[in-house]
Amino acid sequence: MSMTPPPGWYRDPSAPHVERWWDGTAWTEHRRAPEAPAAPTPPASGPPVSGPPAYGSQPTVPLTPGRPSDGGASGKGPKVVALIAAGAVLLTAIVTGVIVLGEDDGGGKTETAPTLATSQPVDREPASDTPSPSESTTEAPADGPAVVTDQLNGITLPLLDGWVRPRNVTEADILMTTDGTYDCPADFGFCRHGKVSSRTATADDGSSPEAIAKADIAKAADAAYDRDLIGRRPFGGIESHKVMGSGPISVAGRAGWFVRWRVTTAKGPGGYVQSLAFPSGVGTGSPVVVRYVFDAGDDGPPLADMDRLTKGIRSTTD
Repeated sequence: MSMTPPPGWYRDPSAPHVERWWDGTAWTEHRRAPEAPAAPTPPASGPPVSGPPAYGSQPTVPLTPGRPSDGGASGKGPKVVALIAAGAVLLTAIVTGVIVLGEDDGGGKTETAPTLATSQPVDREPASDTPSPSESTTEAPADGPAVVTDQLNGITLPLLDGWVRPRNVTEADILMTTDGTYDCPADFGFCRHGKVSSRTATADDGSSPEAIAKADIAKAADAAYDRDLIGRRPFGGIESHKVMGSGPISVAGRAGWFVRWRVTTAKGPGGYVQSLAFPSGVGTGSPVVVRYVFDAGDDGPPLADMDRLTKGIRSTTD
């Protein structure tokens, strides 16, 4: 009967120079650099005690040949330590060879049983494919959804399925877009089926979330479906709009206001535009404006994503 190792940090069988998180049943994608071993504390007094060295310490091997000054038992300690150190080096070479051969044989990787380490990982918003080393904690990594962060306004939004962080986007303040592009139905260019942006409201926008949202919605619709930044009309311009909703809403525990339009364009299926205004939780609490732009039709994102994104907004100070 085999014993399954408990959750913890273990040496990564595919990269022995790093440690990898074992959740008790399978390897996860969390990795870190091995923690430096603690330096051994020398005894305060008394004769030395023979035995194997602590992990990470240098083996006490005589640097020059010769007999010890006092024969008998006092000469056995260094010899035993030297044999143990040599055995450890040989075992490390064998394990490394097995791992390398396992990777070279047929191109596959051999993941062997882990070697126990002593701490657990902390999830952070990833800046790369491999998490950076973190401080020890008593909690296992969470599998919660990814988020995007607007540091200036102190908010985060959940990154839902089908949405990605902005890539090759010319508009300012974009937080996320739908994945991929398509040929715009009117003027030459590339369009996206969905975009979400945020900005800080100014004094000219209004003094309350309601006033700010009502003043912003027309600007948001024109920017999305009328003329772009260089004066083109990707959808042939806006022909009409219909108010789909307007009213108070709680955003991250703060009183806000939203306005949603259904826009009809000269070409293409048109779309939905929403302006959401609410006080920021950082600094002076200046209002934040979040704009949603969703294409209508089968290729557009689900309209329910607007509500999911709004409900998922959090303040970075909460």
